[in-house]
Amino acid sequence: MLKYIARRLIIMIPELIIISFIVFIIMEAAPGDFLDMYRLDPSVSQQFLEKMEKELGLDKPWIVQYGIWLKNVLKGDFGYSFYYRRPVSTLIWERVFATVILSVSSLAFEWLLGIIVGVFSALKKYSIWDKILTVVAFSGIALPGFFLAILLLYMAAKTGWFPIAGMVSVNHNQMTTWEKFKDIASHLVLPTIALGFGGFASLMRYMRGSLLDVLNEDYVEFARAKGMPERVVIYKHALRNAINPMITFLGFSISNVLGGAVIIENIFAWPGMGRLIYQALLQQDIYIVMASAVIGAIMLVIGNLVADVLLAAVDPRVRFE
Repeated sequence: MLKYIARRLIIMIPELIIISFIVFIIMEAAPGDFLDMYRLDPSVSQQFLEKMEKELGLDKPWIVQYGIWLKNVLKGDFGYSFYYRRPVSTLIWERVFATVILSVSSLAFEWLLGIIVGVFSALKKYSIWDKILTVVAFSGIALPGFFLAILLLYMAAKTGWFPIAGMVSVNHNQMTTWEKFKDIASHLVLPTIALGFGGFASLMRYMRGSLLDVLNEDYVEFARAKGMPERVVIYKHALRNAINPMITFLGFSISNVLGGAVIIENIFAWPGMGRLIYQALLQQDIYIVMASAVIGAIMLVIGNLVADVLLAAVDPRVRFE
């Protein structure tokens, strides 16, 4: 097991380098650069633009820029933000807490609820509850996340049940610890639903189909024929095997959270990495985009590794040797 994990982590290094190189090429292929906003200003002199190009390193060939960035990353330095004039690692560290809270809550929402509702739907096959949940699932799969977020914002503005923007209230610093927790939780509800509803709908349908397939297997019928209680047959034998395919999706779910947060965080004004990445793309602040791409790739690799380890833990047929 440890050798397998170590081998996967070593393989991750060239994967991250290749991904970062591709992202850098894409950013360089986009027309213009960070200084375009200054070039459009007639009051900005050519001498100032040349000074800024040299200061930011934009006067060098793109391959040289990438080599310098990669060398600094290996030393733990992700570069300097053109727009904020601050180290990229500092900017990300300031916002990572908000993104982690939103990511964990949305993953818990879609996985816990998706598996529970999927099992319930499979056990109530073709009942009225199954049909209602099927409609909800297909609606969640078809409905874009940004459109659901806008609908939730409209609902919150009309009813006043939830805050419509931000992570905390204006008087958050004057609250007690328990009040601060409730304040953040109330702001977290709508972004969590908007970010996790699509994943919940997909997982619910996958869980339902997987459990129905397993319930038709011979060993399940044999367990019933032996006189085992239905509860033991379902939750000890069938569910344990039906959940294996779900674990495979865990790695993709972890990596997709950051991509989805870019849109949802901007709609709800959530002060996380998603808003930072979106603003960096607009400003062509290349080193923030590069750092976010590396973080996303790390999340994908680590997520898949965690999924493989969990699959081996729950399925004795899987062996890494």
